[in-house]
Amino acid sequence: MSAVTKGKTIIITGTSLTITDIVAIAMGNAMVQLDETLKKKVDASRALVDRIANEKVIYGVNTGFGPMADHIISPSQAEELQANLIKSHACGFGSALDSWNVLAAMVVRLNTLAQGYSGVRWKVLEVLTACINARVIPVVPRYGGVGASGDLIQLAHIAAGLMGLGDVFYNDKRMRACDALAVINVAPLTLKSKEGLALINGTSVMTGIGALLVDRARTAFAHAMGNGAMALELIEGYDDAIAPFIQDVRPHPGQRYVAAELRSLVAGSKLMRTRTMVQNEVTMDHNDVKKIERPVQDVYSFRCMPQIFGPVYETIEHAAEVIEREASSVTDNPIIDMDKEIFMHGGNFHGDYISLEMDKLKIVLTRIALTLERHINFFLNRNVNKFFPPFLNLRKGGLTLGLQGLQFVATSTTAELQSLCFPNYIHTIPTNGDNQDIVSMGTNSALLAAQVMDGLDVVLAIELLTLAQATDASVRVDKISPAGRARYDAFRKVFPAIIDDRDLSNELDAVVSFVRRNRHRS
Repeated sequence: MSAVTKGKTIIITGTSLTITDIVAIAMGNAMVQLDETLKKKVDASRALVDRIANEKVIYGVNTGFGPMADHIISPSQAEELQANLIKSHACGFGSALDSWNVLAAMVVRLNTLAQGYSGVRWKVLEVLTACINARVIPVVPRYGGVGASGDLIQLAHIAAGLMGLGDVFYNDKRMRACDALAVINVAPLTLKSKEGLALINGTSVMTGIGALLVDRARTAFAHAMGNGAMALELIEGYDDAIAPFIQDVRPHPGQRYVAAELRSLVAGSKLMRTRTMVQNEVTMDHNDVKKIERPVQDVYSFRCMPQIFGPVYETIEHAAEVIEREASSVTDNPIIDMDKEIFMHGGNFHGDYISLEMDKLKIVLTRIALTLERHINFFLNRNVNKFFPPFLNLRKGGLTLGLQGLQFVATSTTAELQSLCFPNYIHTIPTNGDNQDIVSMGTNSALLAAQVMDGLDVVLAIELLTLAQATDASVRVDKISPAGRARYDAFRKVFPAIIDDRDLSNELDAVVSFVRRNRHRS
């Protein structure tokens, strides 16, 4: 994570951060730079904190936290209070979050604080910027956040890193934060009043993880579309299911988008069947019941792809809108109204918006997996497809087993995704002395959605492998669409056909990587 592509810099304005920006920074393809015009507002909000901190009661500035907010803290104890907040909350447990998730959270936090509503010094933003650009990434444990006062536990570990406390990853090595800061010539932060609270109070972790997940979901969806189109060709599917007329009389935007994309992907195919072809092939028998060679409609997992994938597309894109709006929101408490020179106490730190989107995201990702699993079964089950060899065996059926084992992996993985779909958004448990009497579990929702995303990648990979094998089994490479042919050729460069049975475990990593790396038109 230490390498950064030179030449690309994203300006942090506080209001214009996109998912594309977050991904580029988190994955090491861009640096960040503060918009210097923000300094005046940031400095002004900080000056207000310093001016009235000793005059008025302000939560987290001269009071204790949570249920201890009824304790007034003296000015001489202000720095100690902020340091204690970070030290007491940097107590997460479990394996470390992936570095790109932590970087994404750091970027979102920087964007929030840069707006000048939080009362931190410009120096805090400079240190955070320096750590992002140098890839000094605090070690943030998996467990601890409830997503109500925001991501308190996870963000406390990030804040601790800025203070030179705890461990960080730097140049792909784990080391003490103070040592890493010394290497990049950055002095550890000594937090002033309110700064500890401003650093940890908010939804930056769940939002950062959510941004990366939406980007992955878009890629996975694109693959599902590419796979779906290729599958529709290989079964010689009927093209009226994706025709504009059917979508126009049920004009959901997602359904229309999916059908249009499928039509584009199968364009040029010599395998798709038209309704005219059916009428020409079948003669009516007016005296008795007559059985025809194939049904006049495809099974639902093929015929209803616009209707199934349409709401999936809409859900992913709505999640993107919510996450981008949240990434440019002020989510700490209290926040400063500079026009009135007052501190406003509220609940922008509550993670419901992200938690709900992450729950919806994992549901629709699982819906994709369920559809793909049915495609896989169709191609492998001779009793269903009536055409392909059992388990797409290209050698000697009975002696060699083809893709029989891989179907178990797809089935098992899909079943696990179903179990992970229980909504965390409604799984609230009161905590913090019942001060946080209803919580969002937003970061848990995001991390569970990430598990679903990982599983979907596996199912996508197995379906793509199945489609390539089906193409070989039917000798139809010359008849599939240009888009399907390009997909087949790109895949066969990383994964050869399964003719003789072989150990596939190590090879599957390459297939999953292919799915995560390439979009459907690659």
